Amino acid sequence: MLRWLIGGGREPQGLAEKSPLQTIGEEQTQNPYTELLVLKAHHDIVRFLVQLDAYRFASAGDDGVVVVWNAQCLTVLQRLDVWLSGGNDLCVWNRKLDLLCKTSHLSDTGISALVEIPKNCVVAAVGKELIIFRLVAPTEGSLEWDILEIKHLLDHQDNILSLMNVNDLSFVTGSHIGELIIWDALDWTMQAYERNFWDPSPQLDTQQEIKLCQKSNDISIHHFTCDEENVFAAVGRGLYVYNLQMKRVIACQKTAHDSNVLHIAKLPNRQLISCSEDGSVRIWELREKQQLAAEPVPTGFFNMWGFGRVNKQASQPVKKQQENATSCSLELIGDLIGHSSSVEMFLYFEDHGLVTCSADHLIILWKNGERESGLRSLRLFQKLEENGDLYLAV
Repeated sequence: MLRWLIGGGREPQGLAEKSPLQTIGEEQTQNPYTELLVLKAHHDIVRFLVQLDAYRFASAGDDGVVVVWNAQCLTVLQRLDVWLSGGNDLCVWNRKLDLLCKTSHLSDTGISALVEIPKNCVVAAVGKELIIFRLVAPTEGSLEWDILEIKHLLDHQDNILSLMNVNDLSFVTGSHIGELIIWDALDWTMQAYERNFWDPSPQLDTQQEIKLCQKSNDISIHHFTCDEENVFAAVGRGLYVYNLQMKRVIACQKTAHDSNVLHIAKLPNRQLISCSEDGSVRIWELREKQQLAAEPVPTGFFNMWGFGRVNKQASQPVKKQQENATSCSLELIGDLIGHSSSVEMFLYFEDHGLVTCSADHLIILWKNGERESGLRSLRLFQKLEENGDLYLAV
């Protein structure tokens, strides 16, 4: 189990040293950050910024206006030197915030997410649809920008909640009812479809309590992250690993948290980090299964108290199916306890630790205790060697 230390003013006694994050600016002579976008909506001093979830934040000012911004609906096209914003219209802006062009009113649902794909195109999630738009830059014959609506992809059966690029050739979408679709980014065709995120196998006991637990929110895909081999999906309270080559789920933790998983990120060394509405932050490791063991059949919340037991014989085919389906496992290796309310998202710094933000109004810096202990020991030996106090034992 990894040992993590709490920072940000709540560090345990004896560990009050300068955080590596605090020294970033001291070690660099140049500012590593550049201005990306300037958002204009207020008419007076902007006083407050509040993060609402993984993609939205709100601003409030002396003009008495509160503006909610969707960061997921902002996409920068570096090659064309423009940026796009979503909402009821798809708008194209230059860096001076001049509106270059926009679409007509799309729908009352509006654009919930945007990603760039090849051929000067973008994918917009609008309700249960994906719309492919192509940007047309000014030419000698036309001095104006234009947006062409190329294609509608109607393969999802419910609203699309998550959208991201997997690589230069594909992107992935996830819906409210647990549909994961891998798309070809060049010809916009479906490469793979997966909806095996809740076992719908019939059970002998069909009490209303169990039916209540199998609601759509338990299989909603809230967030994605990926590497070259896998797509990691936050599905309801669980975590799933979808292998791109095998085109199937190779590992899962159906109850990774007690509430919905809001944000996930891939760490080095086949590790994954997740945060949830239940206030927890957990670190997982993807491991090859040495011996495939049967995973218990999901029986719902009320079975924890002995109600609605599933017939053991009826569950055997389900267990056998799960044995054959998953070839890896997600093992819990770290549990970060510090927040008292929903953890909305986090930022991971490979060399410096983790920063989490929560509905409890706290931002907490976490550091890997084992790594920090090793670094302190190394610095101690280096200091002893410099002072000539380090001797070789005979």
